[in-house]
Amino acid sequence: MRVTPFVLVLLFTGPALAQSTEETAVRGTINKLFDGMIKADSAMLKPVFTPNARLQTVVNKQGTISISDSPISSFISRVGMAKPGLLDERLASMDIKIDGELATAWTPYVFYRQGQKDHCGVNAFTLVKLDGTWQIQGIIDTRRAENCPDLPKR
Repeated sequence: MRVTPFVLVLLFTGPALAQSTEETAVRGTINKLFDGMIKADSAMLKPVFTPNARLQTVVNKQGTISISDSPISSFISRVGMAKPGLLDERLASMDIKIDGELATAWTPYVFYRQGQKDHCGVNAFTLVKLDGTWQIQGIIDTRRAENCPDLPKR
């Protein structure tokens, strides 16, 4: 049996193409979150999260480390009460890892409030593919007010 170069290309690039399609879908879910935040649109945010999603923050108060934990419904409500354009979280990059129906994304960010740099850090997302759609199960982030780079608007 003779294998053509075209068949070889398909054999070796097929998995990579599938991965990039899934990465694109994960990126799309995360970008919808930030689009919803800047638009202050709580209806836009709800479908990007699983029903029991959590938002956590690693807090460092004078060297004492703790974790702040809240249900995502509280976050969605707060975003919905903001003015459009008030909450602008800009990502420096997005490093995505996927295994089956589980994905993680590491996203360094700078948060702007009313156009002014407020704080920065890293988000660590956990996403799950439910009914063919990537949804955010959890976000844990760090926050600091110093050494935050300037990031352009999306």
